[in-house]
Amino acid sequence: MGTVVQLKNRINNSYYELKSSVEDKLILVEEKIKTKLSSKVDLVDEMTRYHVRTGGKKLRALLTLGSAKLCGYSKGSRDINLAACVELIHAATLMHDDVIDSGEIRRGKKTLNNIWGNQSSILVGDYLLSRCFEMMVEDGNLEVLKLLSSTSAEISQGEVLQLQHRGEIDMLEETYLKIISAKTASLFAAATKVGSILANKESKMKEALEFYGKNLGLTFQIADDTLDYNSELKLFGKEIGNDFYEDKITLPIILLYQKAKPEEKLEIKKIFEKKERSQTEFKKILLMIKKYNIISDCYKKAEYFINLASNSLSIFNDSKEKDILKNLTSFSLERTF
Repeated sequence: MGTVVQLKNRINNSYYELKSSVEDKLILVEEKIKTKLSSKVDLVDEMTRYHVRTGGKKLRALLTLGSAKLCGYSKGSRDINLAACVELIHAATLMHDDVIDSGEIRRGKKTLNNIWGNQSSILVGDYLLSRCFEMMVEDGNLEVLKLLSSTSAEISQGEVLQLQHRGEIDMLEETYLKIISAKTASLFAAATKVGSILANKESKMKEALEFYGKNLGLTFQIADDTLDYNSELKLFGKEIGNDFYEDKITLPIILLYQKAKPEEKLEIKKIFEKKERSQTEFKKILLMIKKYNIISDCYKKAEYFINLASNSLSIFNDSKEKDILKNLTSFSLERTF
């Protein structure tokens, strides 16, 4: 137990280092979000205040602030405004996600749709996006506007692609990577690139940070999907099995289906064809995942993207900010929250 806890502390420290390095600005980001989400419509105000109280890691906002700091941006508050903007895009997609997935719990609390219904949740998600676009226009930089608006479109396309392949047990790994690249990695890439745009860096630095963010996002999502089937990490308090019960085909299931024997393939397919799956069936899947060492295979796939992310930062001079972003790749893969 002691070794596991030490590992957990070492990994999670990289996230807290980033948070600590921009703590003063993160507080202003959170205040900006609260101010921007206030509404004269009581229901909108009530729902957005509830959302703000649910917290979250604010990782995408942190990446914008951290990347801007790495690139030497220090004067002005554009990094605060755009970090808030990136976070609002993320929040809106989560609200829409919960409606599509019929999600009931997020971050340990009831989802908006669970309390106020799907219609209100969709509309409030749209409200967040509208506020976000106001902030982009206020910033006045066409490159930022183009980047964040195209990223929003890419996220939506990723959602549709995932919906199109929902329950597809023989999904190609390539298709899975396209889905998570659009749904998750695109916003990570935009968050990090924004920092370099603010500092007016040359194209190769913008491209390096965008590449870093994309591969960090891919690692993050693979780790998240793997964590959902990793019973060994249940001790850290994360509920497992959400993707299984929501009929999402993710990397652990894709790799399991590739490795399984013909009779096991039939059983896996039969389970995922059901409208609802039982806890007993989930345990069967977990046993097969353990049998074929799928968790380790998933992490090996993610390590490839970690190396790409880490290497892309070589273009920058050595600094504390660079070290923090490099260390964050480990957090992305091995985090426990």
